[in-house]
Amino acid sequence: MTTLLEARYRTALRLLPAYYRRAREEEMVETYLGDLDRDTQDQSRPTLGEVASIAALAVRCRLGVPGAPRPYALLGSAVRLFALFAALLQAASAVVDRALELTWAFTHGASDRRMFLTGFTGRGTTDTVVAVLTWTLPLLWTVAYFALLHDRRRLARYSALAAALPTLWPLARSLAGDDTVAWMPWYDTPLALLAWLPALALCAGHHRDAPPARLPAGSPGLLFLGGCVVTGGSLVLLPAAADTVWAPATGFLVGALGWLLWQSRRTVPAPPGAALALTALGVLVLAVRVAALYPWLHVPGASVLLGGGLGQAAALVLLTAALAVPAGRDLVRR
Repeated sequence: MTTLLEARYRTALRLLPAYYRRAREEEMVETYLGDLDRDTQDQSRPTLGEVASIAALAVRCRLGVPGAPRPYALLGSAVRLFALFAALLQAASAVVDRALELTWAFTHGASDRRMFLTGFTGRGTTDTVVAVLTWTLPLLWTVAYFALLHDRRRLARYSALAAALPTLWPLARSLAGDDTVAWMPWYDTPLALLAWLPALALCAGHHRDAPPARLPAGSPGLLFLGGCVVTGGSLVLLPAAADTVWAPATGFLVGALGWLLWQSRRTVPAPPGAALALTALGVLVLAVRVAALYPWLHVPGASVLLGGGLGQAAALVLLTAALAVPAGRDLVRR
């Protein structure tokens, strides 16, 4: 007769995918029960640590452990590539944005230099610390990107989580009742998702049983340099159309279009999940692009910025739709 503790363990094990339960459930239940007395089993329940370990195992099994069925292997590959592509995009954008800001501030006279420095000084201690962290933490996307490709997974996880933290600051100040910084949910929410979904995907997808991270093409350094050139060039060549989303959206458009063209000329199939990962990233970038245009709709003299943003949004829609075609083929392929 099944004891109460055994029933509770089996309930917890339902977190695991069916293929893994069929192979290992009985063995795991026997291990958990061990030599416990039957009376004890009717009065006990799984510990919090045991349930947490089962939940972590369930995530790993659904994201492509060795021997997993193809749907789980495809999902795991897509999640890992999504995290890698997003880390590259945000690393290049963060480095270029700060490099151009420093270049402008220190090459255009004392007034521009003072304007840059007053963003970090002349305020309370908390505001100064937050301003410094908001400026510096996104640079850790670069650390996460290169650490991931050198199989330093723990460093990559911590760097990505720290790099995503500044996107939570407007929400935190709003919850604290601070009216000096307005929380704009229609913009701050997709911006936070663009940071946190890749960070969480990196933590979940690159687990201890996952294969090492690999780029579909090119070397890590050259692709990072190319991303910096594209995002930086888009800001330098079209400054009137540039807003906070212009550079990363341009970087995604050029990178994803380049991947489509490169893949169309290859006879070897694309890495499983690459098209799916780029499609998901395209949807996120499109959401942020559209959200960033909203406050400019009724601003006089913003026609150039609006025209550039709307053109970029249209290009994102077309490219994401084109990426969805091979992504759909991946999903239906047996």
